[in-house]
Parts: sequence; structure tokens; C-alpha cells
Amino acid sequence: MTSIAGKTILITGATDGLGKEVAKRALHAGAIVLIHGRNKQKGERVVTELINETNKDTIHYYNADLASLQEVKDLSQHITSEHDKIDVLINNAAIGGGPKGGAERELSADGFELRFAVNHLAHFLLTQNLLSILKQSAPSRIVHVSSIGQMPIDFDDIMMENKFDSYTAYCRSKLAQILYGFELAEKLEGSQVTVNSLHPATLMDTNMVHEFFGKVNSTINDGADVVDHVAFSPETEHISGAYFNQKREAKANAQAYDKEARNKLWQVSEKLVSPFFL
Repeated sequence: MTSIAGKTILITGATDGLGKEVAKRALHAGAIVLIHGRNKQKGERVVTELINETNKDTIHYYNADLASLQEVKDLSQHITSEHDKIDVLINNAAIGGGPKGGAERELSADGFELRFAVNHLAHFLLTQNLLSILKQSAPSRIVHVSSIGQMPIDFDDIMMENKFDSYTAYCRSKLAQILYGFELAEKLEGSQVTVNSLHPATLMDTNMVHEFFGKVNSTINDGADVVDHVAFSPETEHISGAYFNQKREAKANAQAYDKEARNKLWQVSEKLVSPFFL
């Protein structure tokens, strides 16, 4: 792993599971770690816990419910007002597929299908709002923690008002992250800001996996090793616009390579979040 001492790392969804482990490793390595969560009391407990475990206190907690675009905007403002650089942004927070058998369709605070809103739209808005500071910090990296579970987006029913299934919603939202990552990487070519997406590990030992699958095949450490590789390794510092299945570059769902689909998703996303741009 490249030395990240003194570098500023922002991780969404970092009060539990994979995000928390990546945060702990980065803090231990001497980074300035910005962690996000949606439960303030839990977030403050995690900060105390990580300081005690690492004997490092360069950690800051930011609270926001990513189901609200206003809170994502507020999160962006708080971060940019308190930090003048971000070396790595790790978009890790997610809502899973829900209980086995499919949950009922849920809406975000803004009236959007919940998984699409949290897993994609919130990170689209956050990333776009932080692009200026990421460019100023270049060379810098943006990492989307996606999934091997990917399904094509139906642009005629992007909010899944017909035939809703929570796992399909999850898989579409995860592919949306990859489409966005590919398109953003292309737009940022030459800026020294890289953008990559990854599948960390299959059936990691997380609450999300236990809820949906009821079994695990890998550990949180396995997934954190992959995030470290894509976010911090010298081997990946010049790679952009890629999808990693664990530590290897791999092929994502075919829709990710459809330029028209990527443009359509960008336009839809930009329209939906535009009132909340900084």
C-alpha cells in the first residue's frame, strides 16, 4: 500500500462493516480520516473506539441520512468548509437487497426509489459537489464500492413503480454506480483524478449479507484488502474507468459499456439532484 500518512480519506457508510474496517486501517496508517454515518450517537462511539484502537486521533465524523438529498448537500458543505483537500473519496454506504423474498417498495425523502436514491443518487450528488476539491487535491482517487450483483437499468421505469423487487432494485443501483464511474472517469481524463468501481468480496460477513442471504463466504478483512488495493495501492494509481472484481480488473454488466445508457443515466441523475448542487 502507498503511504497515506497525512492524506485525507473520506469514507461514506463507515460506522460499521467494511467502511469501518477501511477507516481503521487508514487511521492506523496515519491518514486524516473523515467518516460518514446516519446515526450520530453511533458515529461518535465509533470515533472513540477507533481512536482507542489505533492511538490516532485524526478522525472526524459527519452525520447525514443519504436518503435525503438536502442532507447530502449539507454533508458536502460541512466537509468543504472544514477541509481544503480530499485525496481519496470512497463511496461505500449502501442499502442492501432487503429481506429474502423481497421487501415492499420504499421511497427516499425526495420520493425516489430508495435503493436507487441511496446507493446511486446520493453518491452522484456528493461526488459532483466534491469534484472541485478532489481536482485541487490531484492526484486523487474516487472509489465506488459496488457489487458483482448487477442488473440493467430499465430507463422506462427507473424508479421501479412496476414489478418491484428489492434485490433487483439493489442490483440496478449497483450497476448505476458503475455506469456513473465509467462516465465520470471519461469526463475527468487528464485531471489526475481517477475513478474506479469494485466488488469487494462475495457474501462478506456483514449485516446486509446476513439479512438477505443468511450465510457468508468471506470476511470483512477480505473486502477491506480489495478497497485498500483500489484506493491506495501504487499498482492502481494510474488506472481509471475500471471495474474490479476483487483485486482483478473485470467486465461489468454489458450496459456499463453502452455510451447511450451512461449518458442517459447521467442526464436523469443530474436532473434529479440539480436543486442540491453546491
